[in-house]
Amino acid sequence: MRIGPYTIANPTVLAPMAGITDRPFRQLCKRLGAGMAVSEMVTANSLLWGSRKTLNRTNHEGEQEPRVVQIAGSDPALLAEAARYNADRGAQIIDINLGCPARKVCNVMAGSALLKDEALVGRIFDAVVAAVEVPVTAKIRTGWDTSNRNGVHIARIAQSAGIQALAVHGRTRACGFRGSAEYDTIAAIKESVAIPVIANGDITTPQKARQVLERTGADAVMIGRAAQGNPWIFREINHYLTTGELLAPPSLPEIRDTLLEHLQAIYEFYGEYTGVRMARKHICWYSKFRPHGAAFRQEVNRLESSVRQLEATRNFFDRLITKEELAA
Repeated sequence: MRIGPYTIANPTVLAPMAGITDRPFRQLCKRLGAGMAVSEMVTANSLLWGSRKTLNRTNHEGEQEPRVVQIAGSDPALLAEAARYNADRGAQIIDINLGCPARKVCNVMAGSALLKDEALVGRIFDAVVAAVEVPVTAKIRTGWDTSNRNGVHIARIAQSAGIQALAVHGRTRACGFRGSAEYDTIAAIKESVAIPVIANGDITTPQKARQVLERTGADAVMIGRAAQGNPWIFREINHYLTTGELLAPPSLPEIRDTLLEHLQAIYEFYGEYTGVRMARKHICWYSKFRPHGAAFRQEVNRLESSVRQLEATRNFFDRLITKEELAA
């Protein structure tokens, strides 16, 4: 798959997720096989660009190419300005958010709420593509609701405007994350345009990734929630698509070491206070479904220092490793 001058090595993409796909997590997922990783969304409201949150979201230091930044808003001129701002700061691909179903985003007619107004979508695409020299992509849903699946029409508008790839989540805005993703609309979108299409929604295993690719004809799959606490999913999908064989899951020592490395990167990126708090969600995901995980999470979520958080996490996984070795 190519997006502008960039060849995406693997057909697996990390989805943009607010509060999750920060630089440490993007770098980790890329190291474990994600061909591309999209940033958390950056608002088109320039009044917020100086905030610590936005500065973190536009920090790409040391990040493997291509560096993809997602922008969100509803005003074509402001989105064009946001695209220029991020391209000037190292973004190599600009992605436009037309997929987020969150109420606070849709209430200001951004995210998937834009799918209601196809004329506005066209103006946004035209403005952003004209504003920057880097490739522009977009993430959409299949439509506003199940009676208005206008994803095919939106895709044609995107291609005509010069959008160079589309990620499509297999639910409507009204669906949120309820029910199951449907892939027939993604297949119809793929048939209707020549630009790359990335399928998204409920892709949780290597087998499901292959099924979705075969059913939709998409060029790649986008992984969101299934990567939380499981960044190995990218290498597992890549291996399965290449060989038809399933990789063994990561060992407990690898999980421990990867998590500790991830935590260190979080502390270095955010600093002590914020880093400890940002790390908690990741620790919870990595430890989910582990024996005595609930008690561990109660303990670790009360800790206020990175040193103690690291120590508790290391001790928890060391105990699991010892029990596994004794049982072998």
